[in-house]
This record gives sequence, C-alpha cells and structure tokens, in this order.
Amino acid sequence: MTTDAWSPLPPETFDIPVHEIRRGYRSDVYFWRSKVALENTRQETSVLVQVFQKETVVLCGVDESLAILKLGSGYYTDREKAYKLFDHYINLKKKIRSLYYNSKEKMLEAQRERLEIGQALDELWEGTSRDLTLHTLHDGDMVKPWETAMTIEGPLYQFSHLETLYLGILARRTKIATNVRRVVEAARGKPIFYFPARFDHWFMQGGDGYAARIGGALQVSTDAQGEWWGASGAGTIPHAFIAACRGDTVQAARVFADNFPDTNLIALVDFHNDSVNTSLEVARQLGDRLWGVRLDTSNTLVDKSVIPQMGTMAPTGVNPQLVNNVRDALDREGFQHVKIIASGGFNAERISAFEEDGVPVDAYGVGSALVKGSNNFTADVVMVEGEPLAKVGRQYLPNPRLKKVEL
Repeated sequence: MTTDAWSPLPPETFDIPVHEIRRGYRSDVYFWRSKVALENTRQETSVLVQVFQKETVVLCGVDESLAILKLGSGYYTDREKAYKLFDHYINLKKKIRSLYYNSKEKMLEAQRERLEIGQALDELWEGTSRDLTLHTLHDGDMVKPWETAMTIEGPLYQFSHLETLYLGILARRTKIATNVRRVVEAARGKPIFYFPARFDHWFMQGGDGYAARIGGALQVSTDAQGEWWGASGAGTIPHAFIAACRGDTVQAARVFADNFPDTNLIALVDFHNDSVNTSLEVARQLGDRLWGVRLDTSNTLVDKSVIPQMGTMAPTGVNPQLVNNVRDALDREGFQHVKIIASGGFNAERISAFEEDGVPVDAYGVGSALVKGSNNFTADVVMVEGEPLAKVGRQYLPNPRLKKVEL
C-alpha cells in the first residue's frame, strides 16, 4: 500500500443522518448486536476488514463511505441513557412530520427539542475514527473483479455497525457510475444527458448525480443531482408543456424561449408523431435561437416520415432512419446549426449501434437504463492482530494501488 495521504470530500457534502447511523438504526441488526457484544466483552482486538466486489467497474461511493466512517465510528459512554434519548429523538422526528400542516408553533417547538436531544447524544458519543487505519482507491478508479477497493483496520466494535451503510453506498454509487461510463464510452465522446430521476426515488438524486458525473455524464436533470459537484439541472420542453400550449410545439418553444432567454432551447418534436415537419416548423420560427430538437418517439409508434420507407428496418421509436430524415430536412433548409438529441429507451448497446452506423445524433438522453442492474460489495475480516484469519474461501489480497486516508 502507498502511504501518501489524500483528502476525500468533507462529510458535510453528504446528507448523513448522524445519530441514526451511530445508533445502528439504519444497519442490519446483527451488525449492531455484534458491536454491543464486543463492547460488553471489551474486545479491543484489531482486525483488518477488506472490501471488494466481483466485476470490472467504475468505483464510486468511497468519499461518502469515508464520511460514514468518520462520523459513525465510536461508541456511547452511557448506552442506556443514549438509547432512551434516541428513542425520543426518533419519535420527535415522526411528530414533526405530523405537525407540518397542523401547528407551526408546535412543530418549531418539537424541532428545537429534537435539536437539544441531538446535542445531548453528541455529548454521549465517543468518536474513534482517529483510531482506525484506512486505505482505499479513489472515486472514478477502474476496479477489477476481486480487487481490494478498501481496507479498514482497528477494533471491530468501533465500526462493525457501519458495514451495511458503506457497502450499500459503494454498491449504489458504483452501479450508477459504471452504467454511465458504459453509455459514455458507447457514445464516443458525444454528450450524455443523465435523465433517470423519474425512474427512482427522489432521495437518491444527490448521490446518483455525483456518481453520474464520476461516470462521465455532462448534464443532469435536477438541481439536486448536481448539488455535490456544483451543477444545475438542465432539460428540454416536456410533452405536458406542449399540451398546455394546446398541442402547438412552436408556441411552446416561443414561450420557453421568452421565459428562459439564457437557456439553450431544445424543442421536443414528437408530440404529433411528425418529427420532420415539427422540427422544420420550430426551426423556421425560432431560427438561430433554436439550439436543438429532441426526438422521443415511442417504441410503439412509427413516425410519419418513416412510414414510406418501411420494409428493411425496424420502423418504431427513434431509429436511424428517423434521425437521418430529420437531419436531412434541417440541412436542406439551412438549419445545420440545429443539433439532434435522441432519447427514449436508449442504453449502451443501442447507442453503440447508432454510432457504428454513423447516425447523426449530437447527444443522447438516457434514463432508466442508468439505474438498472447491481454491483454488490462484500466486506470480510481477513487479518486479526496482523495475522491472517478469514473464513474459508477468503484471504487477504493486498493492493498496492490503495492509498492511506486520514479521517
């Protein structure tokens, strides 16, 4: 292992429920019970925990996991008192939600009380992250199957309750970063817009947006997705907006342009399933103000321009013929500056096929494909007091690429 230290993103970058992770509220209960048993029997034995997974992936979630270890490693100096305070803390959390629409005064009072309890819990907590020795790879590193991505060394009772959390973080963020990287590579340098927010729980947006950035995405669709790395959400006119403009795509584009003069205007042109003519109508009316058009034809529909050309290819959805039809029509009328963004069911394989065929797409909007799949991590004790000791089938796998982290 190399000894040169590096500094991860600070813990305040992440939205971490500190008291809940310290109490084991979000951990598999057997990890918490292990911690309690080791504390009660005063097991100060130092172990080395080794973290790995079994695919070739883009590693992500390291900095967030380190924040969990920094804030959550330790023990209560008076566990019984802390348990009672924490139970009240959680009950107040629920109470505050119930008071949100009912009584502002009572809600503020409950919030103040919860803050005071949080401070009391802080006073009962003895943080021990300084006693741990950590070595890890970086967010964005390519990791091979079985390659050690992180090691944590110290008394197990100080951090055993955190295993559920850091493994889950690594699994989720690595999945997103890897999915995005595969799509980015398939697009051969063309921009990828990360647009899966509607396909997953809203709470995932901050970390997933950061993972998308690590994977190589240039744009995200919500401000929350860009929070960790200082970006803002970007996007086009939705179908609902066109409907609110009585189905008039040109009028929708005008309204958007008037209200957001400093934003690249991208018109969604499939509302009437006539992408060629709609693209031309918008381009004629908006001229240089039009930055691009987005093709989003449903996979159950055949665009009007494609119907006469059916017979030798799959005609539904956003297909190569449709993109060529729109590009040719725009170019014939002098709108070479208008870019084409393709969206609707795209993944790495489909983008790769488009690029192989030289389809004139300028950027891809990708959604649900980027949150699918899994990249599971495992943590094992492989050394005890500096000597090899692991369950059958596991062994210490030192990795010279690991770097020491100071928490």
